[in-house]
Amino acid sequence: MSLTDDQIIKLELKANEIRQDIVKMLLEAGSGHSAGPLGMADVFTAFYFHILNHKPEDPSWSDRDRLILSNGHICPVRYATMAHAGYFPIEELLTLRKLGSRLQGHPERLRLPGVETTSGPLGSGLAQASGYAYAARMDGKKFRVYAFCSDGEHDAGNHWEAAMFAGKYKLANLTALVDRNNIQIDGFTEDVMPIEPLVEKYKAFRWNVLEIDGHNIRQIVDAVDEAKAVHDRPTVIIAHTIPGKGVDFMENLPEWHGKPPNIGETIEALAELRTLAGKIQSEHE
Repeated sequence: MSLTDDQIIKLELKANEIRQDIVKMLLEAGSGHSAGPLGMADVFTAFYFHILNHKPEDPSWSDRDRLILSNGHICPVRYATMAHAGYFPIEELLTLRKLGSRLQGHPERLRLPGVETTSGPLGSGLAQASGYAYAARMDGKKFRVYAFCSDGEHDAGNHWEAAMFAGKYKLANLTALVDRNNIQIDGFTEDVMPIEPLVEKYKAFRWNVLEIDGHNIRQIVDAVDEAKAVHDRPTVIIAHTIPGKGVDFMENLPEWHGKPPNIGETIEALAELRTLAGKIQSEHE
């Protein structure tokens, strides 16, 4: 699944478009989370446009890879990426958090085709994904299961129960990706409830551990390829990301974990992202 330079440019530009849509969605909704969705745009773009084996025109295709989003509050990035990938019209993104919308503040499996689980309670996603991976192996299925988790939800005990389960049963068809952005709703993770040393903890639970720059498309793809080559244990990819990535006044600030931009902030953010898109193009010309 190696990438050419042209493919990387296209993916970087797509991630930028997705960030712009996230900002617009949050303004229209008047509520929601900014930092996490912006920080995970590169990861979601790499998965939906290069890594996942899926069919947007057939969301229930039985052989599709499963992507379980544990930290459901960052769903604006999943919705925006899915829309760009062809699951539903991009115009529908502006219904985020509206009454009756398919795009609720936390994903609901029965509302939107292509969403694998209803998520919201933090710490549950890895358990759901581990059970899915275990059942898939029992049934002889070849699809892969991916679990996207936040670093803050490592505070939850059930997350570590799932890690222990996956390690014991050597679920090599399972890959977890941790959004290591160092913030959660009450502040910085290492102030609220320190989770380091994270690498050593996962290794102790019998996981293969990889660390990457979560904004480097090539590193994201290469890490997934490496995970596929490991056949005796699950893999966790610790993706170091910048919360609020692409919008200077949001970056690395816990206060943007759970609030949307106002109109003035939206105008500033979109201008910055459009400038960044121009830089991406010019740097590769």
